[in-house]
Amino acid sequence: MKKRLAQAEFALVSAIFIAIVLLVFVASILRTFGHPLMWSVDMAQLLFIWLCFFGAIRAMRQRGHLGVDLFVRLAPHRYRLVIETGVSLVFVAMLAVLAVEGYDLTILNKQRQFGDSGISYAFVTIAVPVGSVILGGTILSNIIEAWRNRRAEQVLVYSLPEEGVDAIPPVNTPPTTTQEI
Repeated sequence: MKKRLAQAEFALVSAIFIAIVLLVFVASILRTFGHPLMWSVDMAQLLFIWLCFFGAIRAMRQRGHLGVDLFVRLAPHRYRLVIETGVSLVFVAMLAVLAVEGYDLTILNKQRQFGDSGISYAFVTIAVPVGSVILGGTILSNIIEAWRNRRAEQVLVYSLPEEGVDAIPPVNTPPTTTQEI
């Protein structure tokens, strides 16, 4: 199931990215020959917001987001798990607020037209609540998986413990002898 979901996510993100690239390329070529596509910039922006959210979801599922964990990496696995869970719950709460406010914004923008495209601006703003709900669900899924595997110390909410075995590597200074000097 997770493998199929990952494949579907990858296909969706790839399709959106390819569509953006092709759209911008074709629009620039047509503009060069004096036949601009008026709606191309709007459509590229619409696709880009969806790409951002689905890319963030994919990165979260793979535990691939960047983070500053210099001090957290020094802690034992169980403390790291508690810290990451606490931070995750704050993120989920923030995403819940984004989902509610994004929904309200979508309802307000139903009648608004998106640039020259003729479509509703709600197609842009609905990306915020949809992306926030899916991202929040992904974070909760990571929390559950991390707590289920806490005894094996294999998985954390945001990272894999293998990455942080040696948080601060020892300085490798070559031995010096009087002959080298």
